[in-house]
Amino acid sequence: MVVIHSYGVAVFLAFVTMLCWGSWANTQKLAQKHWPFQLFYWDYAIGVLLLALLLAFTAGSSGTEGRSFLADLAQADGKSLISAFLGGVVFNIANILLVAAIAIAGMAVAFPIGIGLALVLGVITNYAATPLGNPVILFSGVALVTIAIILDAMAYRRLSNSSSITSAKGIVISLLAGFLMGFFYRFVAASMATDFVNPMAGKLTPYTASVVFAVGLLISNFVWNTIFMYKPLTGEKVTYKDYFVKGDTKLHLIGILGGAIWSLGMTLNIIAAEQAGFAISYGLGQGATLIAALWGVFIWKEFKGAKGVNGLLTAMFLFFVVGLTLIIVARLY
Repeated sequence: MVVIHSYGVAVFLAFVTMLCWGSWANTQKLAQKHWPFQLFYWDYAIGVLLLALLLAFTAGSSGTEGRSFLADLAQADGKSLISAFLGGVVFNIANILLVAAIAIAGMAVAFPIGIGLALVLGVITNYAATPLGNPVILFSGVALVTIAIILDAMAYRRLSNSSSITSAKGIVISLLAGFLMGFFYRFVAASMATDFVNPMAGKLTPYTASVVFAVGLLISNFVWNTIFMYKPLTGEKVTYKDYFVKGDTKLHLIGILGGAIWSLGMTLNIIAAEQAGFAISYGLGQGATLIAALWGVFIWKEFKGAKGVNGLLTAMFLFFVVGLTLIIVARLY
C-alpha cells in the first residue's frame, strides 16, 4: 500500500483533509432548496463508502510496503474491526446533527461551533492516547481555536434575520454535534497500527480502517437517519418513498459527491497520522472550521445584513489561523 515517510507530506495531507472536510457541506447547500437534508444524507453515506473502497483497491492495494487491503482485512481481529465500525456509528449521529445545524444556522455557524468543539475534544482524547508533540504549544493552539468558536457564536447572535429561538436551536444542535464528533476519531485510531510499513498483526492499516468506518456509517444510517426522517429537527417529515420518487439524478450525484469529498479527507488524514500523530493530524484536519466559515461568509453570504459583526469575524479568522499554526508547530518541538 502507499504510505508516507515525512512530516511535511503529512501536514500537506492534513491540509487537503481540511479543504475536503470544510468544503463537502457546499453540496448540501446546493441541494437543500430541493432536497431535505435527511434524503441528501443517504447519498452522502453512499459516497463515503464508494470513495473509501476506491482508495482501498487502488492506493491501498499497490506498492510493496505494509499490507494490501484484502490481506489486511482478512487478518484483522474482531476488536479492531468493531472499533473502526463504532467510529462510523458515532461519527454518523454527530454528522447528521451537524447537517441539521447547517440547515438551521448555516455553514458559517454550524462548522465553527460544532467542528471547532470536535477539534478541541478530539485533540485532547487523541493526545492522551498517543502523546506526540509539545503539549504547551499544541493546547495553546487549541485554546485559540476555542476563542474563535466563541467569537463566531457571538457574531451569529447579531444576525437580524435570526430569532432568538432559532439562534439558540442552531447553536445547541451544533454543540451537541461537536461533542459527539470529538470522540469518533479515537475509535478509528484505536483500530489502527501505529507502524504502517510493518503493521502489527490484528490491527488495521488506514485504507482498511477507512472502509470499515464507512460501513459502520452506512449501516447505522438505517437507525439514525430513519429517526430524523420521521422525527425531524427542522422541516417536514420525509419517507423512504420520497428518496426514490422526489430525487433526480443530479440531486443524488450531488450527495454522493459530498460524501466522496469527505471520505477522501478522512483517508488522507489517517494516512498522515503515522508521521504527525493522531492528535495533530486530527486537529489540522478539523481546521475545516476555518474553510467552512470562509465559504459561509464570502460565498453563501450567511452574515449578509448583520450589523457590527465584521470585527468579530475578522478576530475569529485570526484566532483560527494562529491556533492552527501552533498545532502544526507543536510536532516540531
